[in-house]
Amino acid sequence: MERYTVDQVANLLGLHVKTVRAYVRDGRLKAVKIGKQYRIAREDLEAFTGLPIAPPPASRHAEASAIVNIDGIDRAEMDRVSTMLLASLGGRPTGVHAECVYDEERGRLKVVVLGELEATAQVIRLIDALVKQ
Repeated sequence: MERYTVDQVANLLGLHVKTVRAYVRDGRLKAVKIGKQYRIAREDLEAFTGLPIAPPPASRHAEASAIVNIDGIDRAEMDRVSTMLLASLGGRPTGVHAECVYDEERGRLKVVVLGELEATAQVIRLIDALVKQ
């Protein structure tokens, strides 16, 4: 049995949340109280509106995580690559987060990238371009 929250019903019907709660408290809209929140069965919502209610579309979200290891990089080159990379991401929402960790003894820069698929791919392409310079 599919159940909706008061917020979901308000969004589906284009009503304010307080209006939906009032309908529930008045008994006009049948609901079950679970803990401190009401849940409304799809069948009860359809009876209330007199219309069939389509289930909300399933939303999908995909993210990627990547670790890029760059070997044989000295401190000056690491500073250039990490500064250019982080500056390209700073100050605006990009859907991706990156962190740089440098191991000076090994001459290795590790870049950890987390975020939306395309944004992560763009950051990896940027790292590739910066390393090839």
